[in-house]
Amino acid sequence: MSERSAAPGGLALVESLVNTLDIESGADALDTADGRSRFGLTEDDVPAARELREALRATLLAHAGHPPHRTVMPLGELLARAPLLVAVDERDGSAALAPADPGPLPSRIAAAVAEALVAGTWNRLKACEADTCHWAYYDRSPAGRGRWCSMQVCGARAKMRRYRAKEA
Repeated sequence: MSERSAAPGGLALVESLVNTLDIESGADALDTADGRSRFGLTEDDVPAARELREALRATLLAHAGHPPHRTVMPLGELLARAPLLVAVDERDGSAALAPADPGPLPSRIAAAVAEALVAGTWNRLKACEADTCHWAYYDRSPAGRGRWCSMQVCGARAKMRRYRAKEA
């Protein structure tokens, strides 16, 4: 789990969804009514939300230069089911991509990804390289080469494993 601040803009939604599963403990916030309500989900929505979450995790691992954690439905296929439209503000003429139907979670995720693409922040959202973690985090490092959600936990564990391997 990360001590980092939340991702900017709509990426906070993506980060929050990916981080509903604690891989190390197996605790899944989508198993609880409170966890589902944060995303406007019913129990019937959970299987699709989990599929979306794991496709996002695989993509965030790719952003960090790592292979997928398991076989998943490609994120592009899942988001293709959530069409976006160009919304133009009549007052100031500003435009943004918005979900055609803002209710479903995949639609809100698609809009968040589109917003991040335009802002140039999408590739900065990554998943921790630790196999027992894969927590989503926003990489604010100047070079964009962050590897762990937490240097104090996952980074320290990796460095200790590397040190012990050299000593053995």
